[in-house]
Amino acid sequence: MEQGWLTKTFKGDRVIWGLVVLFMFYSLLAVYSSSAGVAFLKHSGNTTYFLRTQFLMLLLSIVIIVVVHYLPYRIYFSLAGLFLIISVILLVLTFIFGSRINEATRWLVIPGTGFSIQTSDVAKVALVIYLARSLAIFQNEVNNFMLVTKYFMFPAAIICGLILPENLSTAVMVFGISLVIMFIGRIPFRFLLAYVGMAVAGIVLFAMVLAAFTESNRVEVWKNRIERFVSGEEDADGDYQSNQAKIAISTGGLFGKAPGKSTQRNMLPQSNSDFIFAIIIEEYGLLFGAIPLILAYMILLFRGITIAKKCETAFPAFLVMGLITMIVVQAMLNMLVAVGLFPVTGQTLPMVSWGRTSVLVMSFSIGAILSVSRVVNARIRKEELPEEEKTDEGEKIYEPAKT
Repeated sequence: MEQGWLTKTFKGDRVIWGLVVLFMFYSLLAVYSSSAGVAFLKHSGNTTYFLRTQFLMLLLSIVIIVVVHYLPYRIYFSLAGLFLIISVILLVLTFIFGSRINEATRWLVIPGTGFSIQTSDVAKVALVIYLARSLAIFQNEVNNFMLVTKYFMFPAAIICGLILPENLSTAVMVFGISLVIMFIGRIPFRFLLAYVGMAVAGIVLFAMVLAAFTESNRVEVWKNRIERFVSGEEDADGDYQSNQAKIAISTGGLFGKAPGKSTQRNMLPQSNSDFIFAIIIEEYGLLFGAIPLILAYMILLFRGITIAKKCETAFPAFLVMGLITMIVVQAMLNMLVAVGLFPVTGQTLPMVSWGRTSVLVMSFSIGAILSVSRVVNARIRKEELPEEEKTDEGEKIYEPAKT
């Protein structure tokens, strides 16, 4: 009876549901271990502060996934333009009224609640949904450079341009994800190369203007990070985070130090968010920490491709591939930063790192993917039923979306 209730409640791809549980399991263990010391110092001796907040966020994320995966994915096609406009407004408000934390204005505080959101997280999902819709509409016109520039690259450039001043790494990541989605949508590679050239020129020009007419040190920070990464030179102060992460990883070895035995958690800034992967390896090692998580994200990518292949229409397929690409690319960037193979970006590990906006946004994304999977699975099961068991109601509910 319990199994039947679970099956009826949690529909869609069961493997993805299993991966969600796995991510949450690692999240609770790693967040508590990595942040107990910080919580003790900053929250009046309450060592479970971050564990408690993460547990509540994960409970809320389950609710979001369940609710979203019951919603028909067609609504995202209809609301894609509105989502994009709202995200642009939020980014502009953040630029003007945003809260400044760690020398960057990336958060917008909701009046009267004290709750802050990182608007770039909201914007990247809105852009993915918009690009999926555009690919579905213009799938037979992707060889038209002016059309692709107007309906694909221009909206992406607006979003990335609004994120760029305070968060170069996120802007570059969102731009890269957009290019991958467009490549999946069969937009000619020569177009994408042209857009990369334009983007590089735009970033260089922006950096020159920022350095010439403002006193901001953001350009110097970007320059130093890139130069140190390219040259391979280490700086005790500038590379402090990366060095501490490398120490954590190297001392973890194959089997790790055991849960709760990390020594670098008290020396590594952002150990419960940006560098949580390093703490997981330190405590659980390569065999029980790194490899299972890497495989989990690869399996998530594979399941997304499988769902997309089963779609009969373009929009749900592009929606799934776009959201899956966003999640996996961010996960890979976080891991590459932790092991020192990529410059520090400040990206969280999806569904594992401590966070608020990032957890909620990723939960929505997974819910949308499961929504497509739920409809696809129902259509396949319906096709396998005897003719007399196919109801008119089923035809109405599971009719493929017209894009």
